[in-house]
Amino acid sequence: MLAEPSVSVLGADPAHRRCILNGNAFQQDAITTFNGWQYAAFYGNLGPGAAPEPLYVHLARRKLPYGQWNTLVFGDYPQTVDDGHNTVQLGICPGDGTIHLSYDHHCDVLRYRRSIRKVASFPAQFAWTPALFTPTLDYLPGLPPTHKLFGYVTYPRFGAMGDDNMFCSFRDGKAGLGNDHLYIYHGGSTGLFTFAGTPLTGIQSNPYVHGIDYRAGRLHVTWVYRGFVNYDGWDDPLDTKHKQQAGPNSAANNHDICYAYSDDQGYTWKNGSGEVIADLKEDGGTIDNKSEGIVAFRIPKGSGLMNQEAQAVDHDGGVHVLNRDTLDGGKHLWKHYYRSPEGKRAKWSFALFSLLYAPTYLRTWRQQGIQPIDGTRRGRLAISKNGDLFLILPETTTPRIRILKATKASGYSHYEKVWEGHGYTGEPLVDTARLEHDNVLSVFVRADVDGAMDKKNLVVLDFRL
Repeated sequence: MLAEPSVSVLGADPAHRRCILNGNAFQQDAITTFNGWQYAAFYGNLGPGAAPEPLYVHLARRKLPYGQWNTLVFGDYPQTVDDGHNTVQLGICPGDGTIHLSYDHHCDVLRYRRSIRKVASFPAQFAWTPALFTPTLDYLPGLPPTHKLFGYVTYPRFGAMGDDNMFCSFRDGKAGLGNDHLYIYHGGSTGLFTFAGTPLTGIQSNPYVHGIDYRAGRLHVTWVYRGFVNYDGWDDPLDTKHKQQAGPNSAANNHDICYAYSDDQGYTWKNGSGEVIADLKEDGGTIDNKSEGIVAFRIPKGSGLMNQEAQAVDHDGGVHVLNRDTLDGGKHLWKHYYRSPEGKRAKWSFALFSLLYAPTYLRTWRQQGIQPIDGTRRGRLAISKNGDLFLILPETTTPRIRILKATKASGYSHYEKVWEGHGYTGEPLVDTARLEHDNVLSVFVRADVDGAMDKKNLVVLDFRL
């Protein structure tokens, strides 16, 4: 079992809102560590005694292992829309030490800002103030504001690629009808973005990405598709029905778990068999629903499959996906879908599900049930310094999270509960960089305040492994 964590408070969560803005599974990095300092991005008001609305982007940092949080507030951008999609995303480019933020999107114009160079490389040399950052921009530097994809953005994410570069991706279009686009920030040279292309295209559907991870020169992505259902007014440019969190284009239309990878930072993409399926440098190059060999598990619509749950890539290149389905006798189970590195046969038994649903050329994938789920809250995956897999699983009907561990030595085939905590809600986020480098599991989560249902704090739980 894990020892009880140390707990630090980032600030008050805007629990008066109908939708949760702090802690959603599609926030790839709202908490991350770089060069011995930890950073966390979230929404809050202007502080104790201030009006609850509007909200503002907060960015906190602390020197590890025991420093106190120091938080700056971007008071120049009020956030007013009560929509759980409109979260804050955080990225750090190792090439030049810039910090990048994107926020407040659900089919909206791009909202982005970045710091000056070297702030994350030499943090002690910079006073922590908003003056380090640009104002909110509606474009990525290096590309013009008129770039055709900046007007309809949802789900931005950032991630480091090697020692120099960082990617930015986002979806355009609407639920069930959109594509995923990729940009490269060249921190080791120009300090500007270029447009790499559109890795994932939906045909009468949209890809929902579990995660994009760069490991040992390879960029991995897994996703599910959501089929589109026409409705009155769907093609009206002013339509907002697609922003509902339920309706004709809800999660019931999710299907299939898919996989692809790139060995040249996102320009050329291959399926699980190593066959080139998209070259973004060619006109129209993209992966779409018809691309050969992308489906790892063929899961029908209406099978309880969730969008944007979790992905992790271990040190050996094994790909782990957390999702859920009802294909085992109708039971709605969290499942661990695992692709062994370089196509090696996994240690798991060859499940009947795999025989029925996995294409022959992708049978390096395995799936295994973990436990029943009680609602829609999504979990998180993370890899420790020694290669073990941690699963952070929230409950929906009870304010509780569990942490499970699957060891590398077991072939990731056994799940041991190593901690359970009460009074925590929402979808937990993890500082994957700190876990891999320091073997400390930092979990960003909403916590009850003195048992009050209408008050929550944003906290970081630090487990020393």
